[in-house]
Amino acid sequence: MTYQAFYRVYRPQSFREMSGQAHVKRTLQNALLANKTTHAYLFSGPRGTGKTSTAKIFAKALNCEHAPSNEPCNECATCVSITEGSHPDVIEFDAASNSRVEEIRDVIEKVRFAPASSRYKVYIIDEVHMLSTSAFNALLKTLEEPPSHAVFILATTEPHKLPATIISRCQRFDFKRLSTNDIIERMKVVLEDIELPFEEQGLKVIAQSAAGGMRDALSLLDQVVSFSGEKLKLEDTLLVTGSISQEVFYELAEALKVKDVAQMLALLEQLIADGKDPLRLSEDLITFFRDLLLLQTSEDLTELLELVSPEERVFTLAHDFAPDLLYGYIDILAKTQQEMRFSHHTKIYLETALLKMVQFSGGPIGQTTTSGEVAMSPELAQKIVALEQMVQQLSAQLQAGAPMQTTQAPKEQRPRAKSPNGYKAPTGRIQEILKDATKQDVQRIKSVWAQALSQMQKSQSALLTEAEPVAASSSAFVLKFKYDIHCQMVADNQSLKAQFTQLIAGQTGTMYEMLCTPEDAWLKLREEFIRDHGLQQEKKSQNETDHEVELLEPPPAEMAEGPFIDDAQPLASQDPLVTEAEKLFGKDFIEIVED
Repeated sequence: MTYQAFYRVYRPQSFREMSGQAHVKRTLQNALLANKTTHAYLFSGPRGTGKTSTAKIFAKALNCEHAPSNEPCNECATCVSITEGSHPDVIEFDAASNSRVEEIRDVIEKVRFAPASSRYKVYIIDEVHMLSTSAFNALLKTLEEPPSHAVFILATTEPHKLPATIISRCQRFDFKRLSTNDIIERMKVVLEDIELPFEEQGLKVIAQSAAGGMRDALSLLDQVVSFSGEKLKLEDTLLVTGSISQEVFYELAEALKVKDVAQMLALLEQLIADGKDPLRLSEDLITFFRDLLLLQTSEDLTELLELVSPEERVFTLAHDFAPDLLYGYIDILAKTQQEMRFSHHTKIYLETALLKMVQFSGGPIGQTTTSGEVAMSPELAQKIVALEQMVQQLSAQLQAGAPMQTTQAPKEQRPRAKSPNGYKAPTGRIQEILKDATKQDVQRIKSVWAQALSQMQKSQSALLTEAEPVAASSSAFVLKFKYDIHCQMVADNQSLKAQFTQLIAGQTGTMYEMLCTPEDAWLKLREEFIRDHGLQQEKKSQNETDHEVELLEPPPAEMAEGPFIDDAQPLASQDPLVTEAEKLFGKDFIEIVED
């Protein structure tokens, strides 16, 4: 007979031989004894946790010649044939390779026939989540109301992929990952059966690598047994599984404790050179520091240790680190592990994590004192002391009868010019801009206007199409809108204003403030501004007769300074008031209305 793998030879043949899953075993055994079995079961859980094995054991118990019983006898002809996989009434169906609706229809056609030699015809459908949607729909009615002699057992590792209509028609059993002790005990049975001596620490390494799966553990054990000689040793286990010995972790922790960066990085480099995976190494480091935390908490938790053995030097090492340091190390490694999953430079990430751990002092996570209180930084302590002193001073003033200071009522703001549609233009702010407005600034805005509009979405640029910059200073500009509704929509849309000013800033290098005003409000503002500032200049020219000649002859454009307002008409008069307005705003933007 050809050699068979351990996980096939030592597959459990009764509920008694099953490892873990006590809730599943007890429920099924009670149902068997009370003869209250149902027509459909769903076994879900991680790989290698015993789903298919349980289904076969349950099928044997249903059809055993000594039923009803909570255990199959494994001696009658029915139990023996089911164990060998030759019984005609126990059909194993692989949904991964038979996912089409045609195969399911064949099952549906045959399920109505009575069993050949047993009480129940049992269908074990493995990896049922691989069935197609049409196959699920075809199975639905039969699964809900099968013949009285039919039992369906569905097994899957991904129950979330099953339709809710399928799940609701089954009794669901969730298989859990097996504990380390369960896996070790099963491996001991195997090794004792083949009469091979072993080191228990090596079995613990295999159990940790299996991550709760019995099939993975037995496969690794099979590989280690083939590699080992007359005894299963820890060194052989570490070499085959790619794990790291406790000694290396102890040396890493010692180097971390004394902040010996060179020794720590040298150990890491040697591990990488030996073929160790940095991602797996980070997981083992997290487990190692977790074990140290358990030893700090209580020495009675040695059964929960996964990586370290309860030795005296390990107990000493565990108490050499403050709890907050160990918490910080685990936090750093966990975050690094997440980043490593999406990078090809895992070694660099792990080296960086070790350097962070050397520099970590426990401050960011919160330093725990011996009394259980959380320590704080000196800066925070000083702020708290200052606040306490301030509160004491205020309390003393109140007790002495000092009047409480009340905040002054805000000054009444100047009302904005209100358009017929209800929008109020920021009159005061616009007048401040007009005082500093220049022709060069508004021309600068106009030169980049079209380019900025082209970079915006069409729905946003449409609101600004009918707008026009009419005045600008070095830090702000005024937009005149033809339609009041567009003005209000733009003024209320802060994100649009921010985006547009950023586009303007990208072209000009200046972050401007944008103010919006309707056309009628702008005409009124411009008229009031010219009148107010024009009267002031007229009074000044009457008091200074020497300056009157200069008013009659305005300076050249390149020498003119002062506000500039667009959207006006040129002057034709040489009136001193008009001349001063030309000086302030330019001839092209002054309109004279004669009575």
